[in-house]
Amino acid sequence: MERPRSSVARRRLLKGAAALPAVLLAGSAGPAFAGRVEAQQRPDADWVPAAPGNYTVANRPRQYPVDFVVIHVTQETYADTLGIFQNPAKKVSAHYVVRSADGRVAQCVREADVAWHAGNWDYNTRSVGIEHEGWVDKPEYFTDAMYSASAALTAAICDSYAVPKTRAHIIGHHEVPGATHTDPGPLWDWDRYIKLVKAA
Repeated sequence: MERPRSSVARRRLLKGAAALPAVLLAGSAGPAFAGRVEAQQRPDADWVPAAPGNYTVANRPRQYPVDFVVIHVTQETYADTLGIFQNPAKKVSAHYVVRSADGRVAQCVREADVAWHAGNWDYNTRSVGIEHEGWVDKPEYFTDAMYSASAALTAAICDSYAVPKTRAHIIGHHEVPGATHTDPGPLWDWDRYIKLVKAA
């Protein structure tokens, strides 16, 4: 004979169910993105979703393995970059954008999805893209705060997908086959960056 369920367990279940809509709404991106809950994967990042037409919905790493982190420099301000990713006419996005002044991180695409950042479909499917506010010829944008925050993010991504923390797997946009971009440019300090990633 089955024992009656505990009323305490039932109360906990109902309490959890009551809290669910608030959790779902917290991840919602508002009317323009209604019907799809965007779960933020990195709790220390601000969720600033790209327009749905600027990335491909996927189920990574089950659908595609994640083998690379691709480092970009925006050639724009932080705010303008987020605006570009939210503009459906632009057809571009990255998973993350790191602000120069304080290293603040915005997540624009779930890591499970394919951001359109590398200009190469194969690399897009197999990488996480991180944009950094600034210009390739203005090293003053590559602040200590930016390097530290970005390296911590890259280290966490590498740990999540067992990506080696090496230059062979943490690459610049210019190293993607077929790339027409030069970022992050010759002023990006790769030695410093990889040391920070490994130490994070």
